Amino acid sequence: MDKLIPMEFKNQRIMTTKVLAEEFGTEEENIQMNFSRNEKRFIEGRHYYKLEGQALKEFKNSLPTESREPLKFAPKLILWTDRGAARHAKILDTDEAWEVYEELEENYFNPKKAVKKLTTEQILELQFRYAKEVKEEVAELKEDFNDFKGNSPLFNIECKELQALVRKVGIIHLGGYKSAAYKDNSLRGRVYADIQHQLKREFGVTRYEAIKRSQLSKARELVKSYILPTVLR
Repeated sequence: MDKLIPMEFKNQRIMTTKVLAEEFGTEEENIQMNFSRNEKRFIEGRHYYKLEGQALKEFKNSLPTESREPLKFAPKLILWTDRGAARHAKILDTDEAWEVYEELEENYFNPKKAVKKLTTEQILELQFRYAKEVKEEVAELKEDFNDFKGNSPLFNIECKELQALVRKVGIIHLGGYKSAAYKDNSLRGRVYADIQHQLKREFGVTRYEAIKRSQLSKARELVKSYILPTVLR
């Protein structure tokens, strides 16, 4: 079987009656007779292909010289597929036929594709491409995480930080803890409220929690740069 020259038709491995008979250790006439007696068990296009005329001519022309020469004067051909060979092995029902078919199935009809050995340069190139893809994926994940982190609302501790900053700035504008303005509860409350109102207005929110974490630095700067309106002075 090692000397078999591969033959294909319609993108699948096939075998002529003569070759099939030789492989199964029987006569070509025996294969033909078994086919004639059991023709209903064979389906054209699944178990075999029958070629005549132009189709046969085109098939012959597609073969290499060593395969074409024995078929040169054949007026018609029957090409057996993997399933067709299996059906003939079943009809013959000999140990030799089954053993040969198993070998044909594995090594002829369904040959294993050779694994291409890569050069050192190709291996390095694949490793580089893989590392690059991983790096790009990590960068994308990092960017997505940063976007998520930046667009998430302020944590409770950050809200408390802003509230503390509002009070600190308010106290400065009121003149410190010991000033009369600071001791005026009504005025002190209005100053705190005005700073908070201005901060929330800038971001279009009603609560500190609605400010995005990416806006925290700007929120701090807005509070620090607060200007006390004349009405509260």
